[in-house]
Amino acid sequence: MVSNLTQAQLNSQLAQLSSNLSDTENLLRMTSVQAEAMRGLGSWHGGLFMAASKVLGEESVKETGQPGK
Repeated sequence: MVSNLTQAQLNSQLAQLSSNLSDTENLLRMTSVQAEAMRGLGSWHGGLFMAASKVLGEESVKETGQPGK
């Protein structure tokens, strides 16, 4: 048999657990949104690096007088 005090403690812990699970769900949702944004930023930065590499590579070829590819 469960005493009233024990039942009250269990109810309190269950309420805290429910609150924590709700917080976790919200944080996971936000993390998912941020991960998608990070993926886009990664692609964008990759494009910038490739463009910079191409420009710097062409400048290097012009400075050395070698024919371009």
